[in-house]
Amino acid sequence: MARTAALGMSAIPLGMVAMGLPASPAWAQAAGTDAAQPAPAATPAPAKPARRPIGDPIGDITRSGPAPAPSASATPAPVAAPGTVPPLPAAPPSVAPVGMAASAPVTPVEVPITEPVMAWTLDDARALLSTIEFIGKEGLLPADYKPAALRQAIAVGEGPALDELASRLCGWLIEDLRDGRTPVPARVQWFAIDPDRDAMPTDQIMAETLASHDFAGLPLRLAPTHPDYVALKEKLAQTPRANAAQIALIRTNMDRWRWLPQDLGKAYMFSNVPEFQVRLTVHNMTKGTWWNWTSATVVGKPGKTATPQLAETVKAVVFNPTWTVPQSIVVGEGLGAKVMGNPRWAAANGYKGTRSADGTITVVQQPGPNNALGMMKIDMPNPHAIYFHDTPAKEFFKAEVRAFSHGCVRTEKAVELGMLISMLGAGVKTEDARAMHQSGVYTKVPLTKTFPVYITYFTIAAPIDQTTGQFGPLAKFADIYGRDKPVIDSFAAPRQLKTTQRASDEAVIQLDNPL
Repeated sequence: MARTAALGMSAIPLGMVAMGLPASPAWAQAAGTDAAQPAPAATPAPAKPARRPIGDPIGDITRSGPAPAPSASATPAPVAAPGTVPPLPAAPPSVAPVGMAASAPVTPVEVPITEPVMAWTLDDARALLSTIEFIGKEGLLPADYKPAALRQAIAVGEGPALDELASRLCGWLIEDLRDGRTPVPARVQWFAIDPDRDAMPTDQIMAETLASHDFAGLPLRLAPTHPDYVALKEKLAQTPRANAAQIALIRTNMDRWRWLPQDLGKAYMFSNVPEFQVRLTVHNMTKGTWWNWTSATVVGKPGKTATPQLAETVKAVVFNPTWTVPQSIVVGEGLGAKVMGNPRWAAANGYKGTRSADGTITVVQQPGPNNALGMMKIDMPNPHAIYFHDTPAKEFFKAEVRAFSHGCVRTEKAVELGMLISMLGAGVKTEDARAMHQSGVYTKVPLTKTFPVYITYFTIAAPIDQTTGQFGPLAKFADIYGRDKPVIDSFAAPRQLKTTQRASDEAVIQLDNPL
């Protein structure tokens, strides 16, 4: 299957180039939507300061542990965002409506899972044993599935004892291939809920495999479909057994893919926190091609403000958002008193203040290039109050390690992202998206085609080249939050029995100021 697709470049009128937006192309009309195709400007952009957008190429991995936290003294000074419309990238292929992202976090109830017991022939048990013996290719541990005990049961022959043991071991194997081996408590701040357990129940998979006798095909049937998983599997096969550290890290990242839906969808947003990048991906499942648009990001600082891992749904795009200033600033820093006491200063700086009957002052920053949310915000309701947004502090994107925020994901090319999603998800025409942005007026665009959005954490991944949109070679990214060790330690410990817990039960941290 092809891992990448060439990005077509269409000729566009020079007048549209000068405004930073292209004319409406044929692909959008053929898809039966009003979406229009963005394309790159014909004039080369000015040279930018060098910045490494990807991690270290994988060789023998010896570095471990979190990267040093960004130094306060090294924090770049915020600068005002330009008020111009940025040029858009080559247009994504049109897509049909996509499914919803995984459900929002719920309070997990830890109930042990009971494995179904089914009838086994000796041939099926031997086929299961063979699959177990080679399961190391998938980054799992054959010893977890008791091959010696199964071999002994096969020697005894068919009967209730073989049925019970083979069913239990097959159930464990299905669970780990589908959902991941790592116990949920070791998945720190991973609140994304994987729906595969519901879509592919263990008893159904086991019954169908017994009927087809295709135990060799079980790993492929349950494997994540993303190209990164395939690349990690290939890298695992190439890694010498003596390089235990690299093997452990590859296993860790292969398992993380199992914590997500097997298929992420036809169109989705995907942000890998350690990579400091967000992408908008369109997957043509028929042709086996991938289209990726990317932007650099700034993520949460390590500690209490670390960006959590989520699977949510984009509901709307907001151009020229307002920002309700947190009370820690309104009261704690005296902004409320200043706004109410000096209306002229407040208006000049884009603030509006109101005082309620109980004396509480509310301050809202009005739309504009200096708004804390910049010129665009992605509306993705979630209990963590985490979202993607623009920022006037563009200098932060020049840093190599960009963990500066209070949890939200600041996006360098946020306006482009908002325009692309409004075109793909709401059928907005290019000129209308441009007009919304340039109006300076708060404008919310509800989506008619929803997009899953995944905020993930991979320390080995294939970066997307920001020029070509193609998958690059696997690279190592700094473990900025120290989240590799709990997973690696869980693989070194005996396998734990699965429960019905689906996501982290850590407390949801809602910061007063998540920007």
